[in-house]
Amino acid sequence: MKRPLVMVALLYSGGLLLDGFLHPPLVGLFVASLSLAVAALLWAKARPQLLWPLIVLIGWTNLSLRTAIISPDDLRVVVGEQIEYLTLRGTLPETPHQRVYEYNDEKTSWRTMAQIDVGELRFNQQTWRPVYGRVAVSTPGALPTDFFAGQTLEITGILGPPKGAVAEGLFDYKNYLSQQGVYYQLQTASADDWRIIASPSHPPLADRFRAWARKALAIGLPAEDESLRLEWALTLGWKTALTDDVSEPFIRAATYHIFAVDGLRMAIIFGICFGLFRVLGLPRAVCGLLLIPLIWFYTAMTGWPASAIRATIMLTIIIVGWAFKRPSDLINSLFAAALLILVWEPQQLLQAGFQLSFLVVLCIILIIPVLKKLGQNVLQSDPLLPDELRPRWQRILRLPTRFTLDLLLTSFAAWLGCIPLVAYYFHIITPVSAPANLITVPLCALVLVSNLISLLLAGWFPGGTALFNHAAWFLMECIRVTSHWFADWPAAYSYVSSPSLFTLGLYYLIVLTVLTGWIFKSNRRAWKIGALALLALFWCFQQCQQRAETRFTVLPLKGGHAVYLDAPGRKNDWLIDCGNTNAVQFIVKPFLRAHGVNHLNQLLLTHGDLRQVGGAKILADTFVVNHIVTSPIRFRSPTYRNILERLERTPEKWQQVARKDQLGPWTVLHPKSDDRFPQADDSSLVLLGNFQGTRILLLSDLGRPGQNALLERTPDLRADILVAGLPAENEPLNDALLDAIQPRVIIIADSEFPATRRASSKLRERLSKRNVPVIYTRSAGEVTFSLRQNHWELRTMSGGHFSSQARN
Repeated sequence: MKRPLVMVALLYSGGLLLDGFLHPPLVGLFVASLSLAVAALLWAKARPQLLWPLIVLIGWTNLSLRTAIISPDDLRVVVGEQIEYLTLRGTLPETPHQRVYEYNDEKTSWRTMAQIDVGELRFNQQTWRPVYGRVAVSTPGALPTDFFAGQTLEITGILGPPKGAVAEGLFDYKNYLSQQGVYYQLQTASADDWRIIASPSHPPLADRFRAWARKALAIGLPAEDESLRLEWALTLGWKTALTDDVSEPFIRAATYHIFAVDGLRMAIIFGICFGLFRVLGLPRAVCGLLLIPLIWFYTAMTGWPASAIRATIMLTIIIVGWAFKRPSDLINSLFAAALLILVWEPQQLLQAGFQLSFLVVLCIILIIPVLKKLGQNVLQSDPLLPDELRPRWQRILRLPTRFTLDLLLTSFAAWLGCIPLVAYYFHIITPVSAPANLITVPLCALVLVSNLISLLLAGWFPGGTALFNHAAWFLMECIRVTSHWFADWPAAYSYVSSPSLFTLGLYYLIVLTVLTGWIFKSNRRAWKIGALALLALFWCFQQCQQRAETRFTVLPLKGGHAVYLDAPGRKNDWLIDCGNTNAVQFIVKPFLRAHGVNHLNQLLLTHGDLRQVGGAKILADTFVVNHIVTSPIRFRSPTYRNILERLERTPEKWQQVARKDQLGPWTVLHPKSDDRFPQADDSSLVLLGNFQGTRILLLSDLGRPGQNALLERTPDLRADILVAGLPAENEPLNDALLDAIQPRVIIIADSEFPATRRASSKLRERLSKRNVPVIYTRSAGEVTFSLRQNHWELRTMSGGHFSSQARN
């Protein structure tokens, strides 16, 4: 077999995927694996057939062993699903790191993140008991610098399962931790809850090196600014600099990858060292003996990030083969590296970084030869013409042209390889990627060269260090400015909804089979093209079905709520309310982007409550909003008044509506333009919509006087779906109103914090007597309805699901 490790890695990965669907007893997997191994060893004739299922079973058993509960002291047994106030004692495997969160009012907050390998815990000053497991720790503010890896600590706080995403498309911290074998999060109040029990005499070498290197790279520079912090991120893997505001232009320009210690960074480091050693005339074996420890040392000094380990393993395999003059096969080496990583840490298979790393490299390996051949055909001059007879400018430009073309084609191949995965995990497509990286990648290499020379000179030649620091700062400033420039290009990026797994598979099948020419080979060409065409037709049918569907989503916003209507055609989409500034920043904005929203056609603000509309200005600055609808009622909220003053400057985008007005599919039922209620909630806009036979009633935070007025004025309030928030005073949904509405399902938009925004036990008890499903967003998270002709289906983030026929 030409590439034996390809099939081995694929079969092993198949075993890992099986663990996600089937969970047989661990003992059964061990017995099956051992029996198959013995049979393969003793039955030589059937050995080739038995090895394939054995490899699948080995992968399945390995992952099951890593995730199964095999000890009575496992944290999942001792703590369960409860939230407990307790004290943990354990060891820090890594030095805690800080994250910076920036808000639109230019305020920043710091939070320290860490993980601890727990050995003991204590509930409420009881006796210590042994436990086993790793816990994520979160603390407001920045910890003192005397906490570092290797220390034994006692940490007091609230322990519980991490919270998952409250809405589809948001970052799922619970899933992210579970992929690392972490199932609990400890939240502490401050650094006072941390106590050192035992400590090594010095921080780890990597910590000391990074602290020294940051100071060395700042020598001679006048101040610590954004470009210098980006240098630290690029060279040392210092992630604190990469806040959301700083990162966003790089993400939009598809140049953010330079800040990950991944294959590109390791390839540049390898290229620098390799070029230096070859210039010095060192033989292959000596080069290999020097290169391997150097790249592993760099990986260690950047804190052992998983992306760097993956790249270093791949480079190590290639270097070993090259040093010993063994014939190399990049695809076989790639799958060998993947197999080694998955044997050591099988949970990486489902991590975005692993998938991007290997699929992008695979696409580059397979596609680049085809693209280079096409490029050479375009640029090829007369092969019979001697170089002496060619114009001088052609001879001068041949080498830089070839270098530029190779870099452009490599960037293009990498972009083709990452399009669906980037869309799936990050909800963005960046057509500007190839030209942006044509400039960024060489500049990145020059920054790394300058910084490495600066670090080599820092101990004995400060003047030289300052010179190279200025050069590196200038080059990083060029990267920053050009990335911002490319991000501002028309159609440079577009936010998209996550593609399905079928779409992902079909994309890679088409790209790899067409661009490598496999599908056009004479062997069964018609069958291959026909099968691919049928798959593409099925995908088109599936997309038409999805686009014809109307989706209606209720978003909980920590004290408020928003409603998003995704109807066929972007012009028919509506966002009703948006929450306060934090809600827009951390929930509404990522939610809309995850659903492919690049601009909002219709935004409706129901009333002046800060919890419902306080982030409207930020929303309008983030998205292009074509049309904003408000109530004619003037509310006392200063924030709401500022919103109206801004709207008065663009009257063509502003519309005020009152009772009996029609807004596309919505009919306004309340209030009248001359209503004057003491409480703002009672003047909330009430909307009734009819979508393919399903009637939806939105009450916002309507209070008791407003409910009574609505009931008196509207003879027909019947609705299949009822959505209501919590008014500041009294309760929503009085009994007379519910009798008139006769809902099939009730959504109460409440939240855990603040406590005043939780549905009271009295309300829950009253609604439970209605024999109607009542869903509280405090526990259910996002609630989504899929609306079809006279039929709807409901799904919640917590896993709830049911469907019903619309009322005739």
